[in-house]
Amino acid sequence: MLAAIVAGADAIYAGLDGFNARVSAHGFTDDEFARGCAVAHAHGVRVYVTLNVFVFDDELDDAVALGARALSLGADALIVADAGLSRSLCEALPDVEIHLSTQAGVHSESAVRLAADQLGVERVTTARELTVEEIAALCATGVPIEVFCHGAICIGYSGACEFSALRRERSAMRGDCTQPCRLAYDLVDGAGESVVTVEGDHLLCPHDYLGIAHLPKLIDAGVASLKIEGRMKNPDYVFNVVRVWRRALDMLRDGTWSDDTVLVLERELGRSFNRGFTDAYLRGRSGAELMSFERAINQGVRVGGLVAVGHEEVTVELDAAVSAGDTFEIRFYPGTDARPDVPKRWPQVPCPVDAEAGERVVVHCKRKVDVGCEVYLIRSAGVLGQTASVLERMRVEADAVILAEHAVEALPFEGVSFVDDVVLEEPIAPAGMVFAWQLMDQDPRGVRDLSGVAVVLDEVCRAGDVERTRSVMRRAGRVVCRNLGQVAIARELGVAFDVAAPVFCANRATLAWLRALGAGRVYLSAELVANDAERIGGLIALPGVLGPVDAERPELMVCEHCLLTAEGVCATDATGQVHCHDCPRRRQARYLVERDGTRLPVAIDACGRTRIFLS
Repeated sequence: MLAAIVAGADAIYAGLDGFNARVSAHGFTDDEFARGCAVAHAHGVRVYVTLNVFVFDDELDDAVALGARALSLGADALIVADAGLSRSLCEALPDVEIHLSTQAGVHSESAVRLAADQLGVERVTTARELTVEEIAALCATGVPIEVFCHGAICIGYSGACEFSALRRERSAMRGDCTQPCRLAYDLVDGAGESVVTVEGDHLLCPHDYLGIAHLPKLIDAGVASLKIEGRMKNPDYVFNVVRVWRRALDMLRDGTWSDDTVLVLERELGRSFNRGFTDAYLRGRSGAELMSFERAINQGVRVGGLVAVGHEEVTVELDAAVSAGDTFEIRFYPGTDARPDVPKRWPQVPCPVDAEAGERVVVHCKRKVDVGCEVYLIRSAGVLGQTASVLERMRVEADAVILAEHAVEALPFEGVSFVDDVVLEEPIAPAGMVFAWQLMDQDPRGVRDLSGVAVVLDEVCRAGDVERTRSVMRRAGRVVCRNLGQVAIARELGVAFDVAAPVFCANRATLAWLRALGAGRVYLSAELVANDAERIGGLIALPGVLGPVDAERPELMVCEHCLLTAEGVCATDATGQVHCHDCPRRRQARYLVERDGTRLPVAIDACGRTRIFLS
């Protein structure tokens, strides 16, 4: 927190002792948090508390109480993902400022408007997958929009991933993700033969998000806030990344921004932990360039190459300045004529001296490497030293803060009062159920009569999906909405609709809200039924509440990235355009194979989105 304040952040997100999306993080004590808020406010910095997980009925009172306590200690706003919790907070704390988490799955203008109108949120954090143009359209709604600009990203759509919950019984929706996207996998065909051609086996691991080259466009788009992913990172990461982004914004304000500036800033950002960088989503791309197939750990930033190799020492010619105490990584790859069992070697060695770009330095290295190997800086002594210096000063300031008593007054409510469950006549079920993503292949022209079926809509509803979604809704006997944007469209068109995860319902307050919107049936998520049956027993016993809509084949993850790009580059037409709907690879069986041999079926839809299913 202190590192972010001194580096120039305008606001800080923090978790207290529960109900946040980093269950393994050490939360603040009340005294620490109150002191932190006092220091932040003295520097003009706001503090937001994360309550961004989904809560059960037996937790709702405690979650509301925690939000009230956070505000009494100095928090300025709360970030929330659960609709029932949001409404309960607004009821109990009338002046509370609530921001909607990216976990709520907002991808479209209609979803933004619904969240503002029906949940009372004052800011919406959008999905990381959106392009600059999509972000601009969301900003045009007039609702303040927050977008991610830097840091680690999940390959699956936030709020729509049950991979960790269904394979490891630890829920990302509850802040306890086991990060399956950072593990090694194989991709095989129906015969079990590997089809991977890329170097590396981290087939679900994306590079880190880096939007700094798009900063002028994001500002022009009208974003209210740029969000840096920094929780669970060290203070030196927070200090370095925040100060670079602060400098970038100040340069734009002062008129000193240029294209050359971007390269300098990107190099400075690379001195902190990163898995390599990508701006693919902002450009509307989601293929192999998005991915860090080879490594899921820190990749640093290139600072030179080897020009000579001697006995237990190497000579590095620098293309960037370095400092004594920096840690280098020398990336040695065996040649094409090497035996298959010859390993790659990436020794890490200390830099002995300060040096500038263009200079040569001799570095001690005992392991075998060759001339031509690239050298990366993976730990910056300068950043560590500067961070230590400023934190020492900030801690003195924090220790000097004299706090008034922060007694939490009795909350102005006695528990959460649920809206009486609306008893509906059970809607007449259409003859069957089909999934909209499959209809793109089965009914490519969108003319099939769907009046006798219920169509389960996609988990994602971005600008490019809206017209197809409207067409399906007009023809279907009934639809199952899986996104807040689809709920808004269904209400606008006056069609009968149910809801299913990722419109996530884990408590009766959310259920009452969904029914008040007009939802008929509410399908609970597969992970709730599999792992939390006792806690949702009272919920699933209510009229119109059912088990998973995908019970026959539970979905682990949906992502914008096409997993088939691990097989090689996509085919293009004469103009260089990729047409996913014509891709022959999509017609063939594919399985993602875990290290224990478990095969997970994979499907790629006509939009190029990947869905991974439980075995």
